[in-house]
Amino acid sequence: QVQLVESGGGLVQAGGSLRLSCAGSGRTFSSFAMGWFRQAPGKEREFVAVINWSGGNTYYTDSVKGRFTISRDNSENTVYLQMNSLKPEDTAVYYCAASPYYETSDPTPGGYNYWGQGTRVTVVS
Repeated sequence: QVQLVESGGGLVQAGGSLRLSCAGSGRTFSSFAMGWFRQAPGKEREFVAVINWSGGNTYYTDSVKGRFTISRDNSENTVYLQMNSLKPEDTAVYYCAASPYYETSDPTPGGYNYWGQGTRVTVVS
């Protein structure tokens, strides 16, 4: 069993930055890849980024490349999403998720088996 708790969401102006955190507990945190997804009102949950077990490989959806950075600190059982140059279209509830695999580039929610409760990000222009 894995428990995931996100934090760091909030209200920010366009062009600003936020850093989301996802604290994990339960089975060995460093054993699996971790992803970030987001869901805007009235839309499906969409992939944002994923990082492999060691932090050595990362994948991003095209719309956030160059603006967002996913990272992890296995000693702290935490994965981060640094979000810069935020845009109103980044407004969503952001979720972290644990993959059952050491490494994955799976962009589908079905490829992840544990989820946090989400943290809301609102970007205003």
